[in-house]
Amino acid sequence: MPLAPAIVIALSVIPALVLGRDAHPDLAGIWNSATVTPLERSPQFKDKPFFTPEEAAAWERQIAQGNEERPLQDPGRNGGTGTYNTFFREFGSRTVKTLRTSIITDPADGRIPPLTPAAAEIKRRRVEAQKNPASAEDTGLQDQCLAFATSGPPMLPYSYNSNYQIVQTGDALVVHVEMIHDARIIHLDGRPHLPPAIRTWMGDSVGTWAGDTLVVDTTNFNDGGGFYGDAGGNFGWDRNLHLVERFSLFGADTLLYQFEIDDPSAFTAPWKGELTMVRSGGRIYEYACHEANYSLVNMLRGYRAAERQPGPADR
Repeated sequence: MPLAPAIVIALSVIPALVLGRDAHPDLAGIWNSATVTPLERSPQFKDKPFFTPEEAAAWERQIAQGNEERPLQDPGRNGGTGTYNTFFREFGSRTVKTLRTSIITDPADGRIPPLTPAAAEIKRRRVEAQKNPASAEDTGLQDQCLAFATSGPPMLPYSYNSNYQIVQTGDALVVHVEMIHDARIIHLDGRPHLPPAIRTWMGDSVGTWAGDTLVVDTTNFNDGGGFYGDAGGNFGWDRNLHLVERFSLFGADTLLYQFEIDDPSAFTAPWKGELTMVRSGGRIYEYACHEANYSLVNMLRGYRAAERQPGPADR
């Protein structure tokens, strides 16, 4: 009998432990952001921020048709060996649950604002260097296994591995990004941001609850080192980036992710976006990008070999 009150007390504590965050919504789980909704709005929906259900279904069919496997081509005719086939892809098959026509929600045209002249020049140099990189530092950050669009900032879907595992406690929330195997710690214990001299790839994140929404403020980014023009749909940023994200449940199995970008030295105006992620029943496996990373070495060897080949005038 003396054990009965203890059992009752333990059971009464379990929901709080499960919520783990003073009865705040439980965001923990594995989430997938793959979607056919584009980052920027298609010209055909220029002044239309939302699909009708019928338009969404038609768009899903159109994208599915465009993503179908293409017949094999002669590498000698198209100038390359191609890339992964559709077996390795995870394009997504549905629009976001909000039926938006683009992930970008502001400006009203659903397009990322132009870069500042200084940032545009950095992008031009980066794109030019990637055409024939002199060293690993000239290649994209994803080729260097440093950063990828899925980890952000902000967290954007890609054509594969758009998976996240969220672990939530009372004083922190960890976002484990499948690609490139990053883990971002969002502190919930009221601490201030790191000193300005400390800079990281994903910045320094602190969060607070506003009702049922987790609001995350992130600063202390580094200068990107190459996101102006890298592959993977990444956009540019520098140390002046200020990122605000909002996480909330949009139903039991849907996570609403909203973000605001303010970087006056990179973009001519702030911009915002949102997407939905669906709960996944699978698990995340290690994305060992650097393990046996022979591709970067071979890429540079290939560029050097191409330089040694005689041009048309030499033949």
